[in-house]
This record gives sequence, structure tokens and C-alpha cells, in this order.
Amino acid sequence: MSKLSIIIPAFNEKNTIEKLLGAVKAVSLGQIEKEIIVVDDGSTDGTREILKKTPGIIYIFHEKNLGKGGAVKTGFKNATGDMVIIQDADLEYDPNDYTAMIQPILDGRAEAVLGVRVQPEHDARRHKSLYWFSWFGNEVITWLTNALYRANIEEYEGCYKAFTKKLIDSINVKTNNFDFDNELVCKILKRGKKIITAPIKYHPRNYEEGKKINWKHGFLILWTIIKYRFID
Repeated sequence: MSKLSIIIPAFNEKNTIEKLLGAVKAVSLGQIEKEIIVVDDGSTDGTREILKKTPGIIYIFHEKNLGKGGAVKTGFKNATGDMVIIQDADLEYDPNDYTAMIQPILDGRAEAVLGVRVQPEHDARRHKSLYWFSWFGNEVITWLTNALYRANIEEYEGCYKAFTKKLIDSINVKTNNFDFDNELVCKILKRGKKIITAPIKYHPRNYEEGKKINWKHGFLILWTIIKYRFID
């Protein structure tokens, strides 16, 4: 393993994309080469103009919005690395966690690694009912996945997920929506592949700052988990 492809799906992220790309570029992975692929999923806010002016990245433009899963699929298809990792275009996650995410793959201990979010000590969202609704939904998703697929993983909804390119190329994911990760992971679990977890830092943003996933996606994710337990 000598190259990591970092797949960044982006949709209307002009306020964060430049700073995020700077952080990704700054991360040192030793002898591991980085390939940064940004898939702009039909942005109309100026994100594309920023990408065009940013050196050291590969950018791909979708002419219409396909959804986060559709953007990740395009990134995977164009990746040339031995390993791939998903990186959101906001600033909720710290690229310095890449090393912890890919180390189990480099050691040959797993082909898939899931990041488990370490909640910040001071999170203003804790004072809002939406936070607890989201927390409960995350717990239900985790419990249901573990129950249906006989797994014992702490969380499935963290952004950072790293895989060998060989594994990714062998799995056909149908959805283009926010449940892309869940379909992918469920199909990996059905194959009996070993998945290792790694703690990752998490700095949540709110909807006013551009957060896009909502409660409706939670029901979609639950349906995806159930559906792919019984079909291919």
C-alpha cells in the first residue's frame, strides 16, 4: 500500500472548502502518497471557482446534483490509490486522523476501517432537542445494524471510512443518497469481512452553517439497513 485517495464530495461549500483542502494537503502520511479528489456535485455558490484555482487537487464536476453517494461513487471510480478514504467538505472532521484510519489496512489487519466519533466536551447542541433526537437516531442505526448483521461496532455514521481500493471495486452500491455508506458497509458485513474501528475527532456544525443531512435521511438509512440484509 503506497497511495491514499482522499474522496471529497462537495455541494455548495464555498465557506469551508478552501480551508479544508489546506488541512488535507498539510497532513503528512510519511511514505504514503496522497491523491486528493474533489467531486463537486452541482454547486452553484462559487465552490467550483475555488476548486479551479486550487493547485494539487483533482476536481470533477457533476452538471446536476446526484447526492452525496453519487459524488462518492464518482470519486471511487476515478481513484488510483491502493486505499481510499471519504472526507466531507466541511470542517467537522480532522484530516490528522487519516493515519489512525489507514494504519489497520497498512498492517494487514483489515480491509475496512470505520471512524468512531469522539464527541467534543463543549457542544452547544446538547441544549437543543434536535441533538438528542439525532443521538437517539444514531443509536438506533448502530443497534439495528449490529443486530441484523451480527456485528459489534460502536458507530456507523462517522464520516471517515477507509477501505482498500480492491474491496471498493468489488462492491456494487446502488444508492446515490446519504445512505450510500450504510449500503456499502452492510454489504461488506454480509461478506464476513473484518472491520476495525478507530476514534476520530468531531466538531459538529449546525444547519445554519450548512449541515445537510436531516431526520428524513435517518429513515432512509434504516430502510437501507433492513433491505440489504435480505437482498443483494
